[in-house]
Amino acid sequence: MTVPVNPLTSALAQMQSMAAQAASGASDTSAADVGSGAATAGGFAAALKSSIDKISGDQQKAVGESQAFELGAGNVSLNDVMVDMQKANVGFQFGLQVRNKLVAAYTDIMQIQV
Repeated sequence: MTVPVNPLTSALAQMQSMAAQAASGASDTSAADVGSGAATAGGFAAALKSSIDKISGDQQKAVGESQAFELGAGNVSLNDVMVDMQKANVGFQFGLQVRNKLVAAYTDIMQIQV
């Protein structure tokens, strides 16, 4: 029996693994590692893009199932439609909160006196 993966749990696991990578990278920084900042930024950008793509995919799947149910497709049940709509909503709300935190962090950084 397989246990379905909760999107929030998988996102938390990704954040923890990235934090562990950042912590291990910060402990052994040297002058030769100055160029690795771009790789880390690319990794963050790639992770952010994949998360946004997953949220979009979940929403498209939910809308597709909803339309199929409305058209009377026999292989789509109301329970599946409702669960997928809620998954898409939770994913969207999670993405929205991440965006809000990123904007707040950017605002805080921009207000730092140099």
